[in-house]
Amino acid sequence: MATNIIMATEKYRDICLTSQLIRSGSPAIFKLNPKTENIGALVRLTIGDQNVNTINKTILLVGETGSGKSTLIDSLVNYAMGVTWEDDVWFKIVNDQKAPSAGQSSEEHNEPNQSESQTSEVIVYRIFGFEGKTLPYSLTIIDTPGYGDTKGIKKDDVIKEQLLDWFRSDNGINEINAVGLVMKSADNRLTDRLRYVFDSVVSLFGKNMEQNIVALITHSDGLVPQDALKALVNANIKCAKNEKRDPRHFLFNNRQMMERKEEDLFVLKFASDFSKFQMDQFTKFIGKASPQKLNTTVDVLNERNRLKSVIISLEERVQTIELQRRQITQERNILENCEKDMKNNKNYIEDVDEVYKEKKKIEGGRWGILWLSYRGAMNCLKCEETCHHEGCIHATNPDDGCAVMEDGYCTVCTGKCPTEVHVKDTWIFVTKTKKVRKTKEDVKKKYEESKKDSEKHLSILQLMEKKMDEYQREKDKWLDESFQHIKNLERIALNVDSLSTLVHLDFLIERMEERNDRAKLQELKEMKKRADKGASVAMGYMNKNKI
Repeated sequence: MATNIIMATEKYRDICLTSQLIRSGSPAIFKLNPKTENIGALVRLTIGDQNVNTINKTILLVGETGSGKSTLIDSLVNYAMGVTWEDDVWFKIVNDQKAPSAGQSSEEHNEPNQSESQTSEVIVYRIFGFEGKTLPYSLTIIDTPGYGDTKGIKKDDVIKEQLLDWFRSDNGINEINAVGLVMKSADNRLTDRLRYVFDSVVSLFGKNMEQNIVALITHSDGLVPQDALKALVNANIKCAKNEKRDPRHFLFNNRQMMERKEEDLFVLKFASDFSKFQMDQFTKFIGKASPQKLNTTVDVLNERNRLKSVIISLEERVQTIELQRRQITQERNILENCEKDMKNNKNYIEDVDEVYKEKKKIEGGRWGILWLSYRGAMNCLKCEETCHHEGCIHATNPDDGCAVMEDGYCTVCTGKCPTEVHVKDTWIFVTKTKKVRKTKEDVKKKYEESKKDSEKHLSILQLMEKKMDEYQREKDKWLDESFQHIKNLERIALNVDSLSTLVHLDFLIERMEERNDRAKLQELKEMKKRADKGASVAMGYMNKNKI
């Protein structure tokens, strides 16, 4: 390392000596060497040593690739460390391959490498030991670098599950002071992907979080970003508001790493001073914001997981019921046709579509760092139903925190069975039919053997009708259960009309119309009506990226 760099960075001599010089010049750029912890599939990077007696503030950042999020994270880290323009040095913590060349913006250089180089979908940065430099507290930053990328919404489900792991872990994060929605000042509308990303993240939280959600506007020239703010309002993104009822926002420039050529010094110095002023305002907001406990967020995530599982199960159960009703109809035809043919002394035989369950292999297995995560499905062996499909990634067994399990029982399967009759594996139950040749005696034997004591007086045909009615009641019960999950979300969730809820509404509306349940139908239609045009566009993005 060159002697002049050490002299120029005397204030941070020890840090520079343990960091990697990735570009000399003005400013000299160093890659920090944080302590790296792999906690299951999660990654935590820490600078300094934590003092349990000091206050810590936590920020969750979300934004598209290219939005300026990586430089914003580095800016927060440098600000917390007390780095100023006069220090003529810049530290990077976000992982990338090299420093930007002269004239190249940090985001042009940084963002693609960021998304390619990270193995974890959720990364936590912790900055300790600099309290009193510029901040009276230490800082924790949660980043979701892969959210909304081209890997599809199944990958985003993994990110949500990883966040859930962080939020409910004793060694994780239990409260958040701010959620930053990162977007560029030039954005005059939310793209379908960005609308989807913001909606998905806001939908993670309970109603208590709204006043902690702010817009972080990057690539700013210092003017009020009217177009970007209007885009947030038009998309109906729930967030804190300022005294003008505009979305609460803070502005940042992204030129901190640009080489300081003499002809650019005035502009770059102004950009540095402007960003520091805005960082002062943002960190004051963080300091004053009431920390929001994540208990409600865990409840919202679990409720959304349960709603999704219930709807998937409901669709499968409705299909099964229709198949079972068809089987009963065919068996009834055997009895009726057999009576006619007996007059002609014919031995009547007919094919019946008999319903049965089969196990179907799915993608899954252990994955992630140290193979501690297990992607698979949660199945009830008693009901022969899949309760939580392949989205179940963090639970290794039924008692290990599966979202559809509560107090030792399943909230989804027909019997609400205990966890001990459930198994997590890389298969799901599917309903199928097979052709079976049956006679009148086969049908009579089946129904006679299934009769309960209270049904001994019923004829076979009466028993068939009763079974048809039972299936219809089961179908109605499951519809009511799905509706109740949506009502629970309405009670606790900040954004009940989110895309993750809307994707289920058409199915429920159609079934409520068949049932002619006008009250519930009206509520569901009103909920769907509240979804704006932006949500419809973002839903189109979801449908195109189901990979």
